[in-house]
Amino acid sequence: MATFEYRCPQDGSFDVVMPVGTAGPSTSCPRCDGPATRVFSAPRLTRTPAALREAIDRTERSAEQPEVVGQVPGRRPARRSTNPAHARLPRW
Repeated sequence: MATFEYRCPQDGSFDVVMPVGTAGPSTSCPRCDGPATRVFSAPRLTRTPAALREAIDRTERSAEQPEVVGQVPGRRPARRSTNPAHARLPRW
């Protein structure tokens, strides 16, 4: 399914959802039932959610300009004990 845009001289633009290739040059306006002509633009095949679109854009940008971080996000630096006896304990 694709979304096509039509324009009515009286009521303005509106969208019609129909299978790809079935959009005609004109249709009737859903508000006034008058003739509306198709606005020739690229059909909108999907409407990507904003969060997904932002994630895709961020991924594409990182290919050319990767973000550099100093530490793993969300982790606090490990605390070191000041007791000299703890210095001999194994580190994980």
